[in-house]
Amino acid sequence: MDWLNTNEALTLLGTQPQTLYANVSRGRIKAKRDPNDSRKSLYRGDDVRRLAKRAAGRRRQETVAAEAIRWGEPVMPSSLSTIEEGRLLYRGQDAVELSERATLEQVAALLWEVDGFQLPTRPRGVAPSLQAAFVAMAERAAIDPPSIGRSEAILRSEAISVLATLASSLVGGRSATDPLHVALAISWDRAGAADIIRRALVLLADHELNASTFATRVTVSTGAALSAGVLSGLATLSGPLHGGAGKAAQALGAEAKAIGAEAAVLARLGQGVPLPAFGHQLYPDGDIRAAALFGRFTPPEHFAALHAAATKITGERANIDFALAALTEAYDLPSDAPLVLFSLARCVGWLAHGLEQATSGQLIRPRAHYVAVAGDR
Repeated sequence: MDWLNTNEALTLLGTQPQTLYANVSRGRIKAKRDPNDSRKSLYRGDDVRRLAKRAAGRRRQETVAAEAIRWGEPVMPSSLSTIEEGRLLYRGQDAVELSERATLEQVAALLWEVDGFQLPTRPRGVAPSLQAAFVAMAERAAIDPPSIGRSEAILRSEAISVLATLASSLVGGRSATDPLHVALAISWDRAGAADIIRRALVLLADHELNASTFATRVTVSTGAALSAGVLSGLATLSGPLHGGAGKAAQALGAEAKAIGAEAAVLARLGQGVPLPAFGHQLYPDGDIRAAALFGRFTPPEHFAALHAAATKITGERANIDFALAALTEAYDLPSDAPLVLFSLARCVGWLAHGLEQATSGQLIRPRAHYVAVAGDR
């Protein structure tokens, strides 16, 4: 039997002294006084090595878990969407191919696994806006019944109603026959933009377990209403690192128009900040959603120049946020169009994930890795 001094034990365990002492007090490590110095202790080597091996396994698990929430390995099963070899798939169907012909409502039917449906007509009331969408969804979340304990058929019917509520807040009044892309184009008085709006909505409908979708699933996993899940998604989407990134792309486009594309790129890089709206970790060869949109409209000259300059200087290609900003200027849409398009489209995905989460009956409750601070006892 070998005995280790304090430094040797701590080196093997990779912990702080207080953790070593706690393991001794709990009987996990046997200790005895050092015969050469009564002020010190020795620790049984077999006990220390056994705990060190166990701790290494835990650290590996912690590393996997920590990396999983930062563009890492998938963390939960889903049959809704995935990205494989640069392709975005909705229930196995290529999203780019769907954008050639489908409407957002048809994608919703695919993701929700319902027969074709028509959103109920809503008269024009409050002027459509993102603020109205937040208010309307908050009002529903406060009174809608919980998702727990309700049949899939009832929840699917409710999903249609929730989408209709958000649509009326973002689009305004619409006729019974107008699909959402047409209604939105009419609301913006840009009838000629209807088809490109349709394509954008289809491409934005779902995107694996992104931040807003995860927020939605966490909310619904508690048994909260589908509308509460959409409200969580909407709030998360508004952040500048998610759906709000279109605003940064618009600002970059304005800089390129004012001082030139290459100068705008170098100015941003010179500030020590990443170039907004370029690159995507899930699309190393370029965001296929952006490419699909650029194949269907001509971006303003300064956006095209900016794309070329940024790709040349950084090696990154434009992502969907850049495409939405360019589309907004090309068709003279309202300045908040990128986030409106994102919100309306992604609501379909949020509801699909909410339905999937509700039927799983599982609570999403990760653990925190506590990091001790000086003075902790």
